Amino acid sequence: MRQVVQLPLSHEEVFQGEAGEQIPYHRMYGKQYCVPALTVYSPLEMQELRAAAEAVDGIYCKVMRFIQQYMPDSFLEHQLGIHPGLIPTARMEMVTGGITRQDWIIGDAGPKCIENNTDTPTGIPEAAALEDILVGLTEDTAFTAPSAEMDTRIRACFRIWLEFYANQGLQGPVTFTSFGEHVEDRTNTEYLMRRCQEAGYDVFYAPLEELEIVPGEALYHQGREINLLYRLYPLEYLIDDRDETTGVEIGAALLDLVREGRLGLMNPVQHVLMQSKGFMAAIWSLYERNEQTPDYCGFTLFDEAEMDVISRYLLPTYFSAEPFELNAMPYVAKSYWGREGRGTLLLDGSAVQEEESAHDSTLRVKDQAKEDEEEITAYYENQPKIYQQLVPMEQVVIETEAGAYSGYLLTGVFVIGGRLAGLLPRVGEKVTGDMAYYCAATVRERMNDEEEKEWRTWD
Repeated sequence: MRQVVQLPLSHEEVFQGEAGEQIPYHRMYGKQYCVPALTVYSPLEMQELRAAAEAVDGIYCKVMRFIQQYMPDSFLEHQLGIHPGLIPTARMEMVTGGITRQDWIIGDAGPKCIENNTDTPTGIPEAAALEDILVGLTEDTAFTAPSAEMDTRIRACFRIWLEFYANQGLQGPVTFTSFGEHVEDRTNTEYLMRRCQEAGYDVFYAPLEELEIVPGEALYHQGREINLLYRLYPLEYLIDDRDETTGVEIGAALLDLVREGRLGLMNPVQHVLMQSKGFMAAIWSLYERNEQTPDYCGFTLFDEAEMDVISRYLLPTYFSAEPFELNAMPYVAKSYWGREGRGTLLLDGSAVQEEESAHDSTLRVKDQAKEDEEEITAYYENQPKIYQQLVPMEQVVIETEAGAYSGYLLTGVFVIGGRLAGLLPRVGEKVTGDMAYYCAATVRERMNDEEEKEWRTWD
């Protein structure tokens, strides 16, 4: 079982100072979210995770370019579930690399990447700031913080983005936006804003609800024109946004500005292709048909090393459940735009075993606005789904204020600008939702012989 080190401090003792300032949402929904404990990884695990996560990121970017250049609009709309209004801007080839978070299961079969959050990943201050604080509280030099490079990676990513946009004629201050009253989203957004400022750029924060758009002209905040925008707001929501008073289609108008070169978005719109869970099925389909790609585009898409990465670290994923049901294999059904577990079903090949759902960070705003829960649930459950091989998650026991909790570990791996930047371990149910606990990562650099035997070695 995964080693978890409990800190010799209570939740209140840990979060009464700097930790609480960095993560003001250390409690959510009336319960503990961050626990004063550390999830221990071995140096060998970190070495493999780094190589695997960066290789998977490269495959995602390669397939994204292939889809942009070779696949018809009908594939983007039907196989990836991309709204037709997003397709023209999603086809725009922007600089690759960005702020992303892959989710990994580390089990007996080795580490497996089960999905990739490429549009609006959160959990950034937890990994980049809180982890270092909690590791420091151990006062044990054998423990190190695996996310120590995260701030550096964020600054480098903004420099790459903004140099690219400057070459496109887009310069000036960078505006950061999220729902202003949503503490978690705003904290994540402002954390990135400060790193961008450290990289040498002028920055502003503007609540999403205060932005104004003049179709065909510009996006504004309090009369100030915005040319560069980081937004913690999913594109699949944005495309349907309309001004209830004027009837202006806000999302369409904003994307028109992007297409016309008047507005630079971060992450770029092309990331919506990879955010679709249909993208995972597309990768697997291309993997199984790699020898046929020369007939379609004149070249073999994946080389031998990439084929090995896909077979080793990704899971069989299809647009139909038939491959699993024919063989009575356990699998997972995932809604294309599911977030934080919503719209995810675990199945044994014939019937539903379990359903877990949780609120996405932006959907919490909708909940706070008292939207009908049934409508939100239907939004996810009625989406098209992809079907992925089910692999068991690693069980972990952690101490919480409510007592010992036996849950399942999901390891988030931030890849920023193509490089591993940090880890986000969460312990929850078999489908990880936003009621899961954050249990910071650490790497134990020195182990005795008995401890070394407990760690897995991968083939």
